[in-house]
Amino acid sequence: MCVAVFIRLCVLSMQRTSEAYPAAGRVILHVDMNAFYCSVHEAVEPNLYKDKPTAVAGSVELRRGIIVTSSYTARGLGVRTGMQVREALKLCPELIVIQPDFDLYREFSNRFMTIASSYTPLIEAVSIDECYMDITGSKLFGTPLEIAAELQRRIQDELNLPCSIGVAPNKLLAKMASDMKKPNGISVLRLRDVPKLLWPMPCAELFGIGRSTADKLDRLHISSLGQLAAADEHVLRGAFGITGEWLKQAANGIDISPVNPIREQSKSIGHTTTLPKDFTDIQDIHRVFLNLADQVCRRLRRQKLLAQTIQITMRDPSMKTITRSHTLQVPTEHIEHVLAEASQLFENHWTIGDPVRLLGITLQNLIPKEESALQLDMFDYTKQPNREKLNETMDRLRDKFGEQAILTAGMLSDDPSALIRDHKRRGTSLQMDHLRVPKKDDD
Repeated sequence: MCVAVFIRLCVLSMQRTSEAYPAAGRVILHVDMNAFYCSVHEAVEPNLYKDKPTAVAGSVELRRGIIVTSSYTARGLGVRTGMQVREALKLCPELIVIQPDFDLYREFSNRFMTIASSYTPLIEAVSIDECYMDITGSKLFGTPLEIAAELQRRIQDELNLPCSIGVAPNKLLAKMASDMKKPNGISVLRLRDVPKLLWPMPCAELFGIGRSTADKLDRLHISSLGQLAAADEHVLRGAFGITGEWLKQAANGIDISPVNPIREQSKSIGHTTTLPKDFTDIQDIHRVFLNLADQVCRRLRRQKLLAQTIQITMRDPSMKTITRSHTLQVPTEHIEHVLAEASQLFENHWTIGDPVRLLGITLQNLIPKEESALQLDMFDYTKQPNREKLNETMDRLRDKFGEQAILTAGMLSDDPSALIRDHKRRGTSLQMDHLRVPKKDDD
Protein backbone atom coordinates (compact mmCIF):
# COMPACT_ATOMS: atom_id res chain seq x y z
CA MET A 1 0.00 0.00 0.00
CA CYS A 2 1.43 3.38 -0.99
CA VAL A 3 1.93 6.10 1.61
CA ALA A 4 -0.72 8.36 0.09
CA VAL A 5 -3.39 5.65 0.29
CA PHE A 6 -2.41 4.84 3.88
CA ILE A 7 -2.66 8.51 4.91
CA ARG A 8 -6.00 8.79 3.15
CA LEU A 9 -7.35 5.78 5.05
CA CYS A 10 -6.10 7.22 8.34
CA VAL A 11 -7.82 10.53 7.64
CA LEU A 12 -11.08 8.76 6.76
CA SER A 13 -10.85 6.66 9.93
CA MET A 14 -10.28 9.75 12.09
CA GLN A 15 -13.16 11.52 10.36
CA ARG A 16 -15.45 8.53 10.97
CA THR A 17 -14.44 8.39 14.61
CA SER A 18 -14.94 12.12 15.10
CA GLU A 19 -18.43 11.93 13.57
CA ALA A 20 -19.37 9.28 16.16
CA TYR A 21 -19.04 11.89 18.92
CA PRO A 22 -21.54 14.71 19.44
CA ALA A 23 -20.52 18.19 18.32
CA ALA A 24 -21.81 19.46 21.67
CA GLY A 25 -22.46 17.23 24.63
CA ARG A 26 -20.88 14.27 26.34
CA VAL A 27 -20.37 10.54 25.89
CA ILE A 28 -20.64 8.62 29.15
CA LEU A 29 -20.06 4.93 29.83
CA HIS A 30 -21.42 3.10 32.84
CA VAL A 31 -19.45 -0.08 33.52
CA ASP A 32 -21.23 -2.60 35.73
CA MET A 33 -19.48 -5.83 36.68
CA ASN A 34 -21.90 -8.77 36.45
CA ALA A 35 -22.53 -10.84 39.61
CA PHE A 36 -19.19 -9.44 40.74
CA TYR A 37 -18.47 -11.42 43.90
CA CYS A 38 -19.44 -14.77 42.36
CA SER A 39 -17.63 -13.91 39.12
CA VAL A 40 -14.42 -13.13 41.03
CA HIS A 41 -14.50 -16.52 42.76
CA GLU A 42 -15.13 -18.21 39.40
CA ALA A 43 -12.21 -16.32 37.84
CA VAL A 44 -9.85 -17.41 40.63
CA GLU A 45 -11.04 -21.03 40.89
CA PRO A 46 -12.84 -21.95 37.65
CA ASN A 47 -12.42 -25.67 38.37
CA LEU A 48 -14.69 -25.25 41.42
CA TYR A 49 -17.21 -22.67 40.29
CA LYS A 50 -17.36 -22.21 36.50
CA ASP A 51 -20.94 -22.48 35.18
CA LYS A 52 -22.19 -23.78 38.54
CA PRO A 53 -24.89 -22.27 40.76
CA THR A 54 -23.00 -20.24 43.35
CA ALA A 55 -23.89 -17.58 45.89
CA VAL A 56 -21.94 -15.43 48.32
CA ALA A 57 -23.47 -15.14 51.79
CA GLY A 58 -22.56 -14.51 55.40
CA SER A 59 -23.10 -16.92 58.31
CA VAL A 60 -23.02 -19.86 55.93
CA GLU A 61 -22.37 -22.31 58.74
CA LEU A 62 -25.49 -21.14 60.60
CA ARG A 63 -27.69 -21.33 57.48
CA ARG A 64 -29.14 -18.01 58.66
CA GLY A 65 -27.09 -15.82 56.36
CA ILE A 66 -28.52 -13.68 53.59
CA ILE A 67 -27.60 -14.15 49.93
CA VAL A 68 -25.47 -11.14 48.97
CA THR A 69 -25.25 -12.06 45.30
CA SER A 70 -25.70 -15.14 43.15
CA SER A 71 -24.29 -16.33 39.85
CA TYR A 72 -26.45 -16.17 36.73
CA THR A 73 -26.69 -19.96 36.79
CA ALA A 74 -28.12 -19.78 40.31
CA ARG A 75 -30.46 -16.94 39.35
CA GLY A 76 -31.86 -19.14 36.63
CA LEU A 77 -32.80 -21.62 39.36
CA GLY A 78 -34.58 -19.00 41.47
CA VAL A 79 -31.82 -17.87 43.85
CA ARG A 80 -32.06 -14.14 44.53
CA THR A 81 -30.22 -11.47 46.49
CA GLY A 82 -31.71 -10.97 49.96
CA MET A 83 -32.94 -14.56 50.22
CA GLN A 84 -31.99 -16.57 53.30
CA VAL A 85 -29.41 -19.28 52.70
CA ARG A 86 -31.74 -22.01 53.92
CA GLU A 87 -34.46 -20.84 51.52
CA ALA A 88 -31.99 -20.73 48.62
CA LEU A 89 -30.80 -24.27 49.39
CA LYS A 90 -34.38 -25.53 49.32
CA LEU A 91 -34.86 -24.03 45.86
CA CYS A 92 -31.44 -25.15 44.64
CA PRO A 93 -29.94 -28.02 46.70
CA GLU A 94 -26.83 -28.05 44.50
CA LEU A 95 -26.13 -24.36 45.28
CA ILE A 96 -22.50 -23.74 46.31
CA VAL A 97 -22.53 -21.13 49.09
CA ILE A 98 -19.26 -19.21 49.40
CA GLN A 99 -18.09 -17.08 52.31
CA PRO A 100 -17.17 -13.55 51.22
CA ASP A 101 -13.57 -12.53 50.60
CA PHE A 102 -13.56 -8.73 50.48
CA ASP A 103 -9.78 -8.53 50.19
CA LEU A 104 -10.10 -10.44 46.93
CA TYR A 105 -13.00 -8.27 45.72
CA ARG A 106 -11.04 -5.10 46.47
CA GLU A 107 -8.06 -6.43 44.53
CA PHE A 108 -10.19 -7.13 41.43
CA SER A 109 -11.97 -3.78 41.86
CA ASN A 110 -8.65 -1.97 41.70
CA ARG A 111 -7.63 -3.97 38.65
CA PHE A 112 -10.75 -3.26 36.62
CA MET A 113 -10.64 0.44 37.59
CA THR A 114 -7.03 0.51 36.37
CA ILE A 115 -8.07 -0.89 32.98
CA ALA A 116 -10.86 1.71 32.74
CA SER A 117 -8.43 4.52 33.57
CA SER A 118 -6.32 3.69 30.51
CA TYR A 119 -9.09 5.24 28.35
CA THR A 120 -9.88 8.40 30.32
CA PRO A 121 -8.87 10.11 33.56
CA LEU A 122 -12.52 11.06 34.10
CA ILE A 123 -13.66 8.02 36.09
CA GLU A 124 -16.11 8.09 38.98
CA ALA A 125 -16.23 4.91 41.06
CA VAL A 126 -19.66 4.61 42.67
CA SER A 127 -19.20 1.20 44.27
CA ILE A 128 -16.69 -1.62 44.38
CA ASP A 129 -18.02 -3.03 41.09
CA GLU A 130 -19.21 -0.11 38.96
CA CYS A 131 -18.02 3.21 37.62
CA TYR A 132 -18.87 6.03 35.23
CA MET A 133 -16.43 7.07 32.50
CA ASP A 134 -16.56 10.34 30.55
CA ILE A 135 -14.96 9.44 27.20
CA THR A 136 -15.92 12.64 25.37
CA GLY A 137 -12.23 13.43 24.91
CA SER A 138 -11.13 9.87 24.12
CA LYS A 139 -11.47 9.91 20.32
CA LEU A 140 -7.88 8.65 20.05
CA PHE A 141 -9.13 5.22 21.14
CA GLY A 142 -11.93 4.95 18.59
CA THR A 143 -15.68 5.44 18.51
CA PRO A 144 -17.69 5.12 21.75
CA LEU A 145 -18.85 1.65 20.74
CA GLU A 146 -15.32 0.59 19.84
CA ILE A 147 -14.07 1.79 23.24
CA ALA A 148 -16.89 -0.02 25.05
CA ALA A 149 -16.23 -3.25 23.15
CA GLU A 150 -12.48 -3.10 23.73
CA LEU A 151 -12.95 -2.30 27.41
CA GLN A 152 -15.33 -5.21 27.85
CA ARG A 153 -12.96 -7.55 25.99
CA ARG A 154 -9.95 -6.49 28.07
CA ILE A 155 -11.80 -6.99 31.36
CA GLN A 156 -12.80 -10.46 30.16
CA ASP A 157 -9.36 -11.39 28.82
CA GLU A 158 -7.23 -9.91 31.62
CA LEU A 159 -9.49 -10.57 34.62
CA ASN A 160 -11.81 -13.29 33.30
CA LEU A 161 -14.80 -11.22 34.45
CA PRO A 162 -18.01 -10.33 32.60
CA CYS A 163 -19.39 -6.79 32.58
CA SER A 164 -22.21 -4.82 31.03
CA ILE A 165 -21.66 -1.34 29.63
CA GLY A 166 -24.14 1.44 28.97
CA VAL A 167 -23.32 4.17 26.42
CA ALA A 168 -25.27 7.43 26.70
CA PRO A 169 -25.05 11.23 26.70
CA ASN A 170 -25.33 11.41 30.51
CA LYS A 171 -24.84 9.37 33.68
CA LEU A 172 -28.51 8.60 34.28
CA LEU A 173 -29.09 7.13 30.83
CA ALA A 174 -25.74 5.29 30.90
CA LYS A 175 -26.80 3.61 34.15
CA MET A 176 -30.17 2.66 32.71
CA ALA A 177 -28.50 1.35 29.54
CA SER A 178 -26.06 -0.92 31.38
CA ASP A 179 -29.03 -2.70 32.98
CA MET A 180 -30.62 -3.50 29.62
CA LYS A 181 -28.39 -6.41 28.61
CA LYS A 182 -26.92 -8.63 31.31
CA PRO A 183 -24.56 -10.35 31.43
CA ASN A 184 -21.92 -9.12 29.00
CA GLY A 185 -24.05 -6.65 27.10
CA ILE A 186 -23.36 -3.28 25.51
CA SER A 187 -26.37 -0.96 25.14
CA VAL A 188 -26.77 2.53 23.71
CA LEU A 189 -29.45 4.82 25.09
CA ARG A 190 -29.85 8.23 23.46
CA LEU A 191 -32.22 11.04 24.37
CA ARG A 192 -34.34 10.29 21.31
CA ASP A 193 -34.74 6.69 22.59
CA VAL A 194 -36.26 7.75 25.92
CA PRO A 195 -39.95 7.92 24.82
CA LYS A 196 -39.85 4.47 23.26
CA LEU A 197 -37.65 2.64 25.78
CA LEU A 198 -38.18 4.36 29.13
CA TRP A 199 -41.61 5.97 29.15
CA PRO A 200 -43.56 2.67 29.21
CA MET A 201 -41.66 1.62 32.39
CA PRO A 202 -43.11 1.96 35.90
CA CYS A 203 -41.65 4.92 37.80
CA ALA A 204 -39.84 2.62 40.24
CA GLU A 205 -37.69 1.33 37.36
CA LEU A 206 -35.88 4.67 36.99
CA PHE A 207 -32.56 4.83 38.78
CA GLY A 208 -32.91 7.21 41.74
CA ILE A 209 -36.61 6.60 42.37
CA GLY A 210 -37.19 4.45 45.45
CA ARG A 211 -40.25 2.48 46.43
CA SER A 212 -41.68 5.18 48.71
CA THR A 213 -41.33 7.86 46.01
CA ALA A 214 -42.95 5.55 43.45
CA ASP A 215 -45.84 4.91 45.85
CA LYS A 216 -46.30 8.65 46.40
CA LEU A 217 -46.30 9.23 42.64
CA ASP A 218 -48.88 6.49 42.25
CA ARG A 219 -51.15 8.31 44.69
CA LEU A 220 -50.85 11.30 42.33
CA HIS A 221 -52.00 8.95 39.51
CA ILE A 222 -48.52 8.96 37.99
CA SER A 223 -47.54 5.33 37.44
CA SER A 224 -45.36 5.33 34.32
CA LEU A 225 -42.27 7.32 33.37
CA GLY A 226 -44.17 8.72 30.41
CA GLN A 227 -46.80 10.15 32.76
CA LEU A 228 -44.04 11.52 35.01
CA ALA A 229 -42.31 13.15 32.03
CA ALA A 230 -45.57 14.93 31.13
CA ALA A 231 -46.62 15.77 34.70
CA ASP A 232 -47.27 19.32 35.88
CA GLU A 233 -44.06 20.55 37.50
CA HIS A 234 -46.01 22.64 40.02
CA VAL A 235 -47.83 19.52 41.21
CA LEU A 236 -44.52 17.66 41.55
CA ARG A 237 -42.93 20.55 43.43
CA GLY A 238 -45.90 20.70 45.77
CA ALA A 239 -45.55 17.00 46.58
CA PHE A 240 -41.76 16.60 46.56
CA GLY A 241 -40.27 20.07 46.90
CA ILE A 242 -37.18 20.72 44.78
CA THR A 243 -36.92 16.98 44.09
CA GLY A 244 -40.06 17.30 41.98
CA GLU A 245 -38.11 19.21 39.34
CA TRP A 246 -35.46 16.49 39.24
CA LEU A 247 -38.12 13.78 38.88
CA LYS A 248 -39.58 15.40 35.76
CA GLN A 249 -36.16 16.02 34.21
CA ALA A 250 -35.01 12.47 34.94
CA ALA A 251 -38.14 10.99 33.35
CA ASN A 252 -37.25 12.99 30.24
CA GLY A 253 -33.71 11.57 30.30
CA ILE A 254 -32.07 14.84 31.37
CA ASP A 255 -29.08 14.70 33.72
CA ILE A 256 -26.34 17.33 33.86
CA SER A 257 -24.33 15.87 36.75
CA PRO A 258 -20.63 15.56 35.84
CA VAL A 259 -18.45 12.49 36.11
CA ASN A 260 -16.43 13.38 39.19
CA PRO A 261 -12.98 11.73 39.17
CA ILE A 262 -12.07 13.12 42.60
CA ARG A 263 -12.20 10.45 45.26
CA GLU A 264 -14.16 12.44 47.74
CA GLN A 265 -13.57 12.27 51.45
CA SER A 266 -15.92 9.91 53.25
CA LYS A 267 -18.99 11.65 54.63
CA SER A 268 -19.29 9.08 57.38
CA ILE A 269 -17.57 5.91 58.56
CA GLY A 270 -19.61 3.25 60.29
CA HIS A 271 -20.08 -0.39 61.16
CA THR A 272 -23.15 -2.26 62.38
CA THR A 273 -23.42 -5.85 63.55
CA THR A 274 -26.42 -8.13 63.98
CA LEU A 275 -26.07 -10.11 67.20
CA PRO A 276 -26.33 -13.93 67.23
CA LYS A 277 -29.01 -13.65 69.93
CA ASP A 278 -30.72 -10.85 71.82
CA PHE A 279 -28.21 -9.25 74.18
CA THR A 280 -29.35 -7.88 77.54
CA ASP A 281 -26.16 -7.92 79.63
CA ILE A 282 -24.42 -4.53 79.65
CA GLN A 283 -20.98 -6.21 79.62
CA ASP A 284 -21.83 -8.02 76.36
CA ILE A 285 -23.10 -4.77 74.86
CA HIS A 286 -19.97 -2.91 75.99
CA ARG A 287 -17.80 -5.54 74.27
CA VAL A 288 -19.71 -5.10 71.01
CA PHE A 289 -19.27 -1.33 71.17
CA LEU A 290 -15.55 -1.84 71.89
CA ASN A 291 -15.09 -3.91 68.73
CA LEU A 292 -17.14 -1.46 66.67
CA ALA A 293 -15.21 1.54 68.01
CA ASP A 294 -11.91 -0.20 67.32
CA GLN A 295 -12.63 -0.66 63.63
CA VAL A 296 -14.37 2.64 62.87
CA CYS A 297 -11.41 4.45 64.45
CA ARG A 298 -8.97 2.33 62.43
CA ARG A 299 -10.74 3.32 59.20
CA LEU A 300 -10.91 6.95 60.34
CA ARG A 301 -7.16 7.13 61.00
CA ARG A 302 -6.35 5.32 57.76
CA GLN A 303 -8.07 8.13 55.88
CA LYS A 304 -6.37 10.74 58.09
CA LEU A 305 -9.67 12.11 59.36
CA LEU A 306 -11.11 13.21 62.68
CA ALA A 307 -14.74 12.76 63.77
CA GLN A 308 -16.84 15.46 65.36
CA THR A 309 -20.07 13.47 65.82
CA ILE A 310 -20.63 9.97 67.24
CA GLN A 311 -23.87 8.21 66.28
CA ILE A 312 -25.08 4.84 67.52
CA THR A 313 -27.72 2.56 66.02
CA MET A 314 -29.84 0.26 68.19
CA ARG A 315 -32.44 -2.27 67.04
CA ASP A 316 -34.76 -4.40 69.17
CA PRO A 317 -36.17 -7.89 68.37
CA SER A 318 -39.25 -6.33 66.73
CA MET A 319 -36.85 -4.60 64.25
CA LYS A 320 -37.60 -1.14 65.65
CA THR A 321 -34.47 0.91 64.99
CA ILE A 322 -33.30 3.94 66.96
CA THR A 323 -30.35 6.24 66.16
CA ARG A 324 -28.90 8.75 68.59
CA SER A 325 -25.88 11.03 68.23
CA HIS A 326 -23.71 13.47 70.13
CA THR A 327 -21.37 16.15 68.75
CA LEU A 328 -18.06 16.57 70.53
CA GLN A 329 -16.47 19.88 71.41
CA VAL A 330 -13.13 18.54 70.15
CA PRO A 331 -12.94 16.15 67.13
CA THR A 332 -11.28 12.80 67.80
CA GLU A 333 -9.65 9.75 66.25
CA HIS A 334 -9.27 7.80 69.51
CA ILE A 335 -11.11 4.59 70.39
CA GLU A 336 -11.53 5.52 74.05
CA HIS A 337 -13.41 8.72 73.15
CA VAL A 338 -15.68 6.96 70.66
CA LEU A 339 -16.34 4.06 73.03
CA ALA A 340 -17.16 6.38 75.93
CA GLU A 341 -19.60 8.42 73.84
CA ALA A 342 -21.26 5.33 72.34
CA SER A 343 -21.67 3.72 75.76
CA GLN A 344 -23.10 6.92 77.23
CA LEU A 345 -25.55 7.33 74.36
CA PHE A 346 -26.72 3.74 74.85
CA GLU A 347 -27.23 4.20 78.59
CA ASN A 348 -29.12 7.46 78.00
CA HIS A 349 -31.45 6.17 75.29
CA TRP A 350 -31.99 2.45 75.96
CA THR A 351 -33.60 0.78 78.95
CA ILE A 352 -30.83 -1.34 80.43
CA GLY A 353 -31.94 -4.96 80.43
CA ASP A 354 -34.17 -4.66 77.36
CA PRO A 355 -33.05 -7.04 74.55
CA VAL A 356 -30.90 -5.68 71.70
CA ARG A 357 -30.73 -7.33 68.25
CA LEU A 358 -28.34 -4.97 66.40
CA LEU A 359 -25.78 -2.33 67.36
CA GLY A 360 -23.76 0.11 65.28
CA ILE A 361 -21.40 3.08 65.52
CA THR A 362 -21.11 5.73 62.81
CA LEU A 363 -18.62 8.60 62.83
CA GLN A 364 -19.94 11.79 61.20
CA ASN A 365 -18.92 15.41 60.56
CA LEU A 366 -15.51 14.21 59.43
CA ILE A 367 -12.61 16.68 59.23
CA PRO A 368 -9.23 16.21 57.50
CA LYS A 369 -6.70 15.86 60.29
CA GLU A 370 -4.12 18.08 58.60
CA GLU A 371 -6.66 20.90 58.30
CA SER A 372 -7.95 20.65 61.84
CA ALA A 373 -6.52 22.85 64.56
CA LEU A 374 -7.23 20.77 67.63
CA GLN A 375 -8.54 22.74 70.58
CA LEU A 376 -6.97 20.46 73.16
CA ASP A 377 -8.38 20.33 76.62
CA MET A 378 -6.00 22.07 79.04
CA PHE A 379 -5.87 18.97 81.26
CA ASP A 380 -5.37 16.57 78.34
CA TYR A 381 -2.90 18.24 75.99
CA THR A 382 0.14 16.56 77.57
CA LYS A 383 -1.33 13.14 76.81
CA GLN A 384 -2.13 13.90 73.17
CA PRO A 385 1.33 13.28 71.60
CA ASN A 386 1.73 10.01 73.52
CA ARG A 387 -1.76 8.87 72.51
CA GLU A 388 -1.11 9.65 68.83
CA LYS A 389 2.24 7.85 68.96
CA LEU A 390 0.58 4.80 70.49
CA ASN A 391 -2.12 4.84 67.79
CA GLU A 392 0.52 5.08 65.04
CA THR A 393 2.54 2.20 66.50
CA MET A 394 -0.49 -0.06 66.92
CA ASP A 395 -1.80 0.79 63.45
CA ARG A 396 1.55 -0.01 61.83
CA LEU A 397 1.74 -3.35 63.63
CA ARG A 398 -1.79 -4.29 62.62
CA ASP A 399 -1.22 -3.13 59.03
CA LYS A 400 1.79 -5.44 58.85
CA PHE A 401 0.64 -8.45 60.88
CA GLY A 402 -3.13 -8.30 60.66
CA GLU A 403 -6.01 -6.95 62.73
CA GLN A 404 -5.67 -9.68 65.33
CA ALA A 405 -2.03 -8.77 66.09
CA ILE A 406 -2.94 -6.45 68.98
CA LEU A 407 -6.19 -6.83 70.90
CA THR A 408 -7.36 -5.89 74.35
CA ALA A 409 -8.90 -8.61 76.48
CA GLY A 410 -12.30 -6.97 76.14
CA MET A 411 -12.31 -7.49 72.36
CA LEU A 412 -12.09 -11.28 72.56
CA SER A 413 -15.40 -13.00 71.85
CA ASP A 414 -17.25 -15.36 69.54
CA ASP A 415 -19.99 -12.90 68.60
CA PRO A 416 -20.14 -11.22 65.16
CA SER A 417 -18.70 -7.95 66.46
CA ALA A 418 -15.29 -9.67 66.63
CA LEU A 419 -15.59 -10.55 62.92
CA ILE A 420 -15.54 -6.86 62.00
CA ARG A 421 -11.74 -7.08 62.11
CA ASP A 422 -11.83 -9.84 59.49
CA HIS A 423 -11.57 -7.62 56.42
CA LYS A 424 -11.63 -10.68 54.23
CA ARG A 425 -15.16 -11.57 55.28
CA ARG A 426 -16.60 -8.17 56.16
CA GLY A 427 -17.40 -5.33 53.80
CA THR A 428 -19.99 -3.85 51.45
CA SER A 429 -20.03 -2.90 47.78
CA LEU A 430 -20.33 0.76 48.77
CA GLN A 431 -17.32 0.75 51.10
CA MET A 432 -14.73 2.53 48.98
CA ASP A 433 -11.82 2.82 51.42
CA HIS A 434 -9.56 0.84 49.07
CA LEU A 435 -9.96 3.57 46.42
CA ARG A 436 -9.66 6.54 48.79
CA VAL A 437 -6.61 5.55 50.80
CA PRO A 438 -3.29 6.11 48.99
CA LYS A 439 -1.00 3.09 48.86
CA LYS A 440 1.95 3.24 51.18
CA ASP A 441 5.48 2.33 50.25
CA ASP A 442 6.71 -0.93 51.74
CA ASP A 443 8.61 -0.49 54.99
